[in-house]
Amino acid sequence: MIELVSVSKTFNPGRHNEYAAVREVSLGFEPGRLTALRGPSGSGKTTLLSLIGLLARPTAGRVRLDGRDVSGLPERFMTELRRAHIGFVFQSFNLIRGLSVLDNVLVPALPTGRPHAQARQRALELLDFLGLGARADHPVQSLSGGEAQRTAIARALINDPQVVIADEPTANLDSELSRQVLGILATLRDQGRTVILSSHDPLVFELGIADRVLAMHDGRLTDA
Repeated sequence: MIELVSVSKTFNPGRHNEYAAVREVSLGFEPGRLTALRGPSGSGKTTLLSLIGLLARPTAGRVRLDGRDVSGLPERFMTELRRAHIGFVFQSFNLIRGLSVLDNVLVPALPTGRPHAQARQRALELLDFLGLGARADHPVQSLSGGEAQRTAIARALINDPQVVIADEPTANLDSELSRQVLGILATLRDQGRTVILSSHDPLVFELGIADRVLAMHDGRLTDA
């Protein structure tokens, strides 16, 4: 379980351009639930996801993982925790051009020391699950938007994380592809994972896949 306790994130503290992106958020996330964050651009959704996912440190407050305060750990340990427990799906996919679909999926597994054959088999199974088995050897720059997003999801799952975080996962997709991606995220929730996504896409909320919807405005949660 991930828990935030009075977490705030301020950029450029003490300077003329100081900006509070997240303000005193307390929130918990349990396994087997899908939480959706909604709010306008600049409301703090992406910053909050980066704090939940240990990509950023809070300026104030604490982040706990399975009851352990992890917000003050050295970066090396934070990296190990992210790699072991959290999978990220980024809005812009963040795939590496010039590499194949399969090699992109394998990237997060490389530092773990897992035998290559084992990691490769896991990657191929994920690509089959996501309907991309036939594209495994294709360069990622040849993919459609929906295929790129599914590749990003496979990459997020390669280390079998407990938590999957998706920042605006339908932002670059049409409605049909958006339905497919949201269905995949719902399936991950049904498998017992914690799924957290941000979106301003009405389809996310119309489909009713979220167990909980939270709204953000000016860095604060405005309802739950």
